[in-house]
Amino acid sequence: MARKDPRIDAYLETAPAFARPILVRVRKVVHQARPGVVETLKWSNPAFEHHGLLAGFAAFKAHCTFGFWKDALIRSRESAKAAKLLDQLGAMRSIEDLPPDAAIAKLVRIAAELNEKGIRIEKPKTAPKPPVEIPPDLKAALGKNKTAKGTFDGFSPSQRREYVEWITEAKQDATRQRRLTQAVEWMAEGKVRNWKYAR
Repeated sequence: MARKDPRIDAYLETAPAFARPILVRVRKVVHQARPGVVETLKWSNPAFEHHGLLAGFAAFKAHCTFGFWKDALIRSRESAKAAKLLDQLGAMRSIEDLPPDAAIAKLVRIAAELNEKGIRIEKPKTAPKPPVEIPPDLKAALGKNKTAKGTFDGFSPSQRREYVEWITEAKQDATRQRRLTQAVEWMAEGKVRNWKYAR
């Protein structure tokens, strides 16, 4: 039995007139292709879950879109025809732009299988950043305030980098000096650069 979310019904009621029949049909195909899929809202848009986030759709002023969370994996594992279908689903302006139900259902089943198997998108590993080089004026200012220097020395590399980049990215010397003074004051109080946002 389809698990429908009334929030999606409300979303469809307020969608532009051209988008409603497209999205209603997409919704129906998703439930037929993978019975038991769960509807929800993600980022204020209708979404479908099956062993994790599966897909979602959205309506805009002139087009609507239906996309898969693991779009890149589907593209890399399937044919160019699947990529063309995914592109087509990304910009539908009328019911005629909608691919055949069987083609959409096949993509839904592929995406569901990826989730069922726990296959994830591999994130490229980034090389660690080299240690931050402390500018001479910051070194000198910290040398005059042992409390601030102790705080700075106790920071993680990323916390040090935040202060150094904030100071060195100043475009004018007066701005740089103000930031340098402020940084030393904050560090003397034991504060990280973005202390206002820290929990």
